Amino acid sequence: MVIEVSAGLIFRDRRLLIAQRPPGSHLAGTWEFPGGKRERGESWEDCLRRELREELDFDANVVRFYQEVVHDYEERRVCLRFFLVRVQSGEPRPVGCAALNWVTAAGLAGFKFPPADAVLLHRLQQDRQLWAD
Repeated sequence: MVIEVSAGLIFRDRRLLIAQRPPGSHLAGTWEFPGGKRERGESWEDCLRRELREELDFDANVVRFYQEVVHDYEERRVCLRFFLVRVQSGEPRPVGCAALNWVTAAGLAGFKFPPADAVLLHRLQQDRQLWAD
């Protein structure tokens, strides 16, 4: 079984928004890039807009695709598609997650992320242009 997840990379003032997975969820307590599972018939972009509205209470402008990662966990395979996103209206707040944090490139190393995010984390730390806005 493959679980398809759409996630957002949301930059503001040279910081990136990360969310902490809630208690009781798969990989609870780890940090991730906000988003969620794609529903049948839903586009990746529509999924991301819906998830950000439901979990972080803001309307998003999905700017462009950034990277796809496929990762095998012991019990499941996940296909993650990451998109660059801008806040269109509202202000992100932790509605469906345990906490939010705006982090710098150097600060990413201080947070525990799921194994599936390792390749993306490396690329983000190398891609200084993303952090310049």
